[in-house]
Amino acid sequence: MEKSGNDKAVMENGLRGRFGIYSFSGEKISRYLSEDVCQKLSKTSEDGESLPDEIASSLADGMMRWALDNGATHYTHWFQPLNGATAEKHDSFLSGKDGDGHAILHFSGKELIKGEPDASSFPNGGLRATFEARGYTAYDPTSPAFIIKEGESAVLYIPTAFCSYTNEALDEKTPLLRSMDYVSKQAIRVLRLLGDEESSRVISYCGPEQEYFLLDESQFAKRKDLAYCGHTLFGAKPPKGQELEDHYFGPINNRVASFMAEVNEALWSLGVLSKTEHNEVAPCQEELATIYAPSNISADQNQLVMMLLKKIAKKHGLVCLLDEKPFQGINGSGKHNNFSLSTDKGVNLFARDCPYFPVFLSAMIEGIDEYGEELFASCCSYSNDLRLGGEEAPPSIVSAFIGEDNEALVERLLQGKEGEKRERGIIDTGVKTLPYIYKDAGDRNRTSPFAYNGNKFEFRMVGSSAPIAESSTALNVILGRALSDFASALEASSNPDKKEAAAELLVEKLKKHKRILYSGDGYSKEWEKEAERRGLPHLHNAVEGIASLESQKAKDLYGKANVLSERELQSRVEVKYAEYGNKATLDAKTMVHMASKLFLPACLSYSKRLLEQLSLPSGPKPSCLADLAKKLSSKIDEAYQANEKLKQSLKEANAKKGRDLAYFAACRLRLDMGRLRQAIDELELLVDKREWPVPSYGDLLFHTA
Repeated sequence: MEKSGNDKAVMENGLRGRFGIYSFSGEKISRYLSEDVCQKLSKTSEDGESLPDEIASSLADGMMRWALDNGATHYTHWFQPLNGATAEKHDSFLSGKDGDGHAILHFSGKELIKGEPDASSFPNGGLRATFEARGYTAYDPTSPAFIIKEGESAVLYIPTAFCSYTNEALDEKTPLLRSMDYVSKQAIRVLRLLGDEESSRVISYCGPEQEYFLLDESQFAKRKDLAYCGHTLFGAKPPKGQELEDHYFGPINNRVASFMAEVNEALWSLGVLSKTEHNEVAPCQEELATIYAPSNISADQNQLVMMLLKKIAKKHGLVCLLDEKPFQGINGSGKHNNFSLSTDKGVNLFARDCPYFPVFLSAMIEGIDEYGEELFASCCSYSNDLRLGGEEAPPSIVSAFIGEDNEALVERLLQGKEGEKRERGIIDTGVKTLPYIYKDAGDRNRTSPFAYNGNKFEFRMVGSSAPIAESSTALNVILGRALSDFASALEASSNPDKKEAAAELLVEKLKKHKRILYSGDGYSKEWEKEAERRGLPHLHNAVEGIASLESQKAKDLYGKANVLSERELQSRVEVKYAEYGNKATLDAKTMVHMASKLFLPACLSYSKRLLEQLSLPSGPKPSCLADLAKKLSSKIDEAYQANEKLKQSLKEANAKKGRDLAYFAACRLRLDMGRLRQAIDELELLVDKREWPVPSYGDLLFHTA
């Protein structure tokens, strides 16, 4: 049935018509580029072939014309250096004047393909120095360019990789792209051996779930710890937290809903499939999830999500906190990496009905077991240290949960039997008017750091502020390594029946690596003991995780995959140590500043007032007044001593750097900061609220409506 003119107008002006209007993809490419250029670009973006040099100029010109038609005046090479953020430098399309004094607009193929930012000004772990600063950005044609509009400004953003003059990766994207090639190559090796002659490429996909907090801007501005560090360093637990479980999936208040609506519109216009939004467990905590995309595109899109959450929050008088643990005593924020693998023919290799699923399930289990420390290292950071193992956060012991049906499949494979399709159970609510609901392959285990969830694996240890690229890179590499070993063993097998040989190999692999499977409570102390009995590594903090990347095992893992050379891997180790030490000392300095300038003076002032009341010659005095004054005096002394101790530790920290500073921060500074916090938090409960110098947790967490 033909659509009416009104129906067409609704489609063009509605969500479908607005989607992707500022993304250089789809029909916009065919409108601004010739058919030949479109075909060659498609060969690169969809088939993984190299971008031909001869189309660069035509591609750049078409991209510029599209950008100009949408109001853009500048372009930028947009990249992800090793600081967890993105970087950009804006250049206009102006290239001079003609004989009549009119502006000449030009964007060359060279300008599209290559940029030259100063590499020494970004974290590089020793790969670059001020006297050898040259770095290059290289256009990633597999990730669509897009336009960001901000007030009167409109800029064409070109996703790029960032490398040094000596060919070394200085960013998150380059290793990710390498890892995608690696896992594709190894997966195709396995598929060929198992009889798949059609697939030519395998793509890793990522669907991030982004958690964040929203605070009232006026309350945020009164907290120096939030302004400097992104999380609170002090704060007594309020009477109400998340105990009533009334915020999770609760009604979204109007202010937050208005903010979310604007975020969605901005993301949709950029071609980002923003799908789900809801209240999270903690007060003021929210979540936004996007639909799966190839891992490199998803990494770009998640950076856009974080950038827009922050920008748009300000328009609504809010502040978006992406820190992993903004508040003690309630849930922190993570970024679940939903990881899957599909062929270029659309076959999801982690779907239970895929004929190759047992092999890829086994490979994933092997990868997690063999390289759990390296996987942990991919998401370890100072702020994530404060989250992991806390309220509803995954434990720092890496294990895998695969669900009841997959556990049964593993047991059958170990017995030498083929997997069988189990009948799906039905949820019977006992209410006639409600439909029957088919059960999933297994229950959910929210305590597991790595869980199978239908047709994907969900890696839950990633921190909310982290670039998703690093964990995706690690997942690609460890899975690729397991697939490589499987393919090599299968190729070397004397059994001419490769499917039979694969079944035998599966038994061997699963027997060795099933120790990583755990379906119980990952938060329990019993699991810590059981994990130790099984010989599973337990990394207690990020510094131990970073150290695991210095092992020969980690060097071989990334080096043999051609994802990170030894120098590139070591540079990331140095950057991580520096980030940990610098953030810890920033926290410590801020605590000393706030204790010295705000809390101790306020407590002394209140104590003085109490003592003055006690010294009055006449008049009734509550019997508790002396007791309160005594408690207050004792706690002030305790806080003062803790503050002096932290000052001394900071002096020692100033003489350290790199690995030494990171270890000192983890083992000493955090303990000293904890003592000072405890003393100040106890004082907060003794001092008159009207005299407390900063908003309380209650003020911060219950004022966004």
